[in-house]
Amino acid sequence: MKNIILTPNPYRDKNFQTVRSALQILKNAGLSTRLCLPFEVERSYELPKDLRFSRLDRELPNAELVICFGGDGTILHMAKAATRRGVPVLGVNIGTMGFMAELESTELEKLADLAKGEYTLDSRMMLDVTVQRERDILFHDICLNDVVVTKGTVARIVHLAVQCDGVPAMEIGGDGVILATPTGSTAYSLSAGGPIVEPEARTMLITPICPHDMGSRCIVASDKRTITVEMIRNARRNAYLSVDGGKAVRLNMGDVVTVKKSQMETKLVRLSQRSFYDVVSAKFKKP
Repeated sequence: MKNIILTPNPYRDKNFQTVRSALQILKNAGLSTRLCLPFEVERSYELPKDLRFSRLDRELPNAELVICFGGDGTILHMAKAATRRGVPVLGVNIGTMGFMAELESTELEKLADLAKGEYTLDSRMMLDVTVQRERDILFHDICLNDVVVTKGTVARIVHLAVQCDGVPAMEIGGDGVILATPTGSTAYSLSAGGPIVEPEARTMLITPICPHDMGSRCIVASDKRTITVEMIRNARRNAYLSVDGGKAVRLNMGDVVTVKKSQMETKLVRLSQRSFYDVVSAKFKKP
C-alpha cells in the first residue's frame, strides 16, 4: 500500500498524539500518507498548525487504505465513504469498546507490517436501507452496523409491523426495532437482548427494543430476505429511523422502511490472527 489516509477523531485523539505516532511509524516504513478529518469540526475548534490536513473527498479517489483513529462510531462513519470508493479501512481504537478496531492505541508499531504486505482483508456485510412514502423515495443509505426504528424520546409505545419477503414476521408494541448485521450484533442489538453473531455469518437480526409483549423475540433471518417495517395503529404519531447512529429521519404513517443486503461490502484490514472470540472475550472481560 502506497497511498494511506489517516483520519483521526479530534475529540478523541487529544492533541493528535496517537496519529502523530502513527505518521512517524508509517513514514519510517516508507509509506506515503495524507491526513484528513473524518468529519467537519466546530468552527471554534483550532487545528494544530504543525499538521497539514487535506480534504477527504479529494484524497479518497487515490487512496489504497484509510486508517481511522477513534471509537466504533468514527469507524462506522468512515466505512460508508471508504466503501463507496472501494477503499479498505483499518481501525485504531481510542474509544471504549472498539469492536471493529484492529489495533489499540498501544499497538501502533504493527502498522509497519503494511509496508511488508503482511495483512489480510475481511469482508463485512452491509445493509441497503430505503424509506418510501407513497411513490417517492424519501431516504436511501447503506450501513455496516444497524438500522433502528424507534418511538423517539417521548415515553410511549410505537406499534410496528415487520415482514420478511412480504410475509408477517412479528408485530411489536414497544420502543422500536433494530435490524442489524452480524457486525452490528455486538452493538445496540446486543443491549436489546439480541445474540452475538460472527462477522463472517451472512444473516440479518431483527431485535425488538423493550417489547411490551413478552412473546417478542429476536429473529435471525437469512441475508437473502427483504425486510420491511411499517407503523400500525399510530396515525397521530411518528416513529424515527436512524442508520448507524446517524441523524434521525421522521417516519409518518404509511411510510415503508425496506432493508436488504447491500451489494457493497466493507473491507476491514487485519494485521493479526486474533479470533473474533478472542476479541469478544477481551472486550467483555470484567475488570
